[in-house]
Amino acid sequence: MKAIKSTYTPLLPRSTYQVRYPLIIVVVFLGFLEIAYAAQQEEFNLNWIQMIAGLLGGLALFLFGLEQMTKALKVIAGNKMKNLLKTLTKNRFTAVFTGTFVTAVIQSASVTTVLVVGFISTGLMSMSQSIGIIMGANIGSTITAQIIAFQITKAALFMIAIGFGFSFFFRNEKFQHYGVLIMGLGMIFFGMHVMSESMYPLHESSDFQELITVLTSPINAIIAAAIITALIQSASATIGLVIVIASQGFISLESGIALVMGSNIGTCITALLAAIGKPTEAVRAAVINVLFNVFGVMIWIVFIPQLALVVTSISPAIADLDATARMTAQMPRQIANAHTIFNIANTLIFVGFTSHLAKLVERLIPERVQITSAITKPKYLDKQYAHLPFIALERVRMELTRLGKITLQMLEKIREAFLIPRRETFETVANMDDQADMLYEEIVGYLGEIRKQQLTEHQSQEFLQLMNAAENLERIGDVIETSLVDAGYTTIDEELQASETIQHVLDDLFRKVYQAVELSINAVANNDELAAHNVISMKNEINHLIQEALNYQAQRMNLSDQKLLYKFRIEDEIIDSLKRIYALTRRIAKSMVSPVALEELA
Repeated sequence: MKAIKSTYTPLLPRSTYQVRYPLIIVVVFLGFLEIAYAAQQEEFNLNWIQMIAGLLGGLALFLFGLEQMTKALKVIAGNKMKNLLKTLTKNRFTAVFTGTFVTAVIQSASVTTVLVVGFISTGLMSMSQSIGIIMGANIGSTITAQIIAFQITKAALFMIAIGFGFSFFFRNEKFQHYGVLIMGLGMIFFGMHVMSESMYPLHESSDFQELITVLTSPINAIIAAAIITALIQSASATIGLVIVIASQGFISLESGIALVMGSNIGTCITALLAAIGKPTEAVRAAVINVLFNVFGVMIWIVFIPQLALVVTSISPAIADLDATARMTAQMPRQIANAHTIFNIANTLIFVGFTSHLAKLVERLIPERVQITSAITKPKYLDKQYAHLPFIALERVRMELTRLGKITLQMLEKIREAFLIPRRETFETVANMDDQADMLYEEIVGYLGEIRKQQLTEHQSQEFLQLMNAAENLERIGDVIETSLVDAGYTTIDEELQASETIQHVLDDLFRKVYQAVELSINAVANNDELAAHNVISMKNEINHLIQEALNYQAQRMNLSDQKLLYKFRIEDEIIDSLKRIYALTRRIAKSMVSPVALEELA
């Protein structure tokens, strides 16, 4: 395993910093341009420096709080939600419900989509089922807007203090994560409060009032929100800004709804850009999300006034305020409700066409032709997910399945080579082990990155299981490449040929060991304890086949025939290698079984 140089875990993932650093520079630069313009026009009566600092600082607090809240939720509920996605997707309606619930809990539609892509890749889920989950994820993501709409600004600092207390003073890991969650939520509300207070002087700016009138056009509002969301990579942040602007009375409800629709398009464009260069399943999932949101906006753009009437009628009314104050107080909740209704309505419209959408996307994004390369590169070890252990561990599991398939191919090839000895076949097996070694190194390196993160007890156990599987699969490959391939070369060089009977006995043993390896790989791939049980219980049967081969050798023993004795030594080497391969396979299976179950099997 590669050495781990540091256990420091950044509060935000490295990929987030890489994307947002240029954005922050652009925003700050534009801010300075605005200040320079204001100075030229002698409009410092609005205190532009303080206002821009408040806006940028408030936005930073909002984004940071959102990141921390989402990060804590992923740790608290990630594994449970991952397992829920695996099980509750039998039909399109349960898939929608599951996608909604999982995204509402972990507060990240992109994470839900990543998990879905993984399940499609391993055959645990069909493309049609995934569409239902992606639609549900859009509904679940609206929960953030509902939370933001509460605008509990007076309790924000208290929540930050409580959250900090939980994360700082409690030693229990779960309490610490809950503390980060509460503190993140407090930062969201406090950031919105800072932005709102900073924007208040804009009431006196005629230039700003004129600029904001551009958003009265739905198309302009949708485009603006899509661009902003694509830049800051957060629909929640865009909606937060929309709510802040609306609460100041700068925009109408119709404009707010159009901006929300634009944010839906902007966030899926970001996902589409992130899918470039990824496996076909990831690109298809991103395209489905784009089509769903774009088609939805196209349908609803002409019905924005009607949607505004609906949300006005169902949203809570505040009677003890004048007309202007009441409108600004009620609008945050109305915008949040419009966001939820928009996504629910779209899902109800498109849920009946999931199979048609799946076929459309499969035609738009055909399966890529896989070009076999001498160098095997990882397919699923995406470094942008290494900071999310419950996703990263799943990606390792998928990559281990690929390593396992190479190992199985080596075992099958070596069996064929002993039945019909050819030097080139043994050379092919040796080259396959080189590929397996390269993939193993990548897997171990990725596990090293995961180990730097803060893992829960369950994730630590899963980490050890996957590490154990990787090491033992690599050792199986080494046994095949060193012992069996060398024995194969010797049989060719010495022109040794096993008898038909020993060929039959060894062939049975090869097939049984192959079955054990295959079951152990399935146990790892699907976290299947029953498959692991079956591997462990095969011990007696494999020992019987080994003893049968040895007994046959004893019956043919002729000490005077040197060539026969040499042949026996080669056969002993083959039998011993297969025995070692099964022992390594059994280690993989044992790591997948609970200690109580192991005691019962002993």
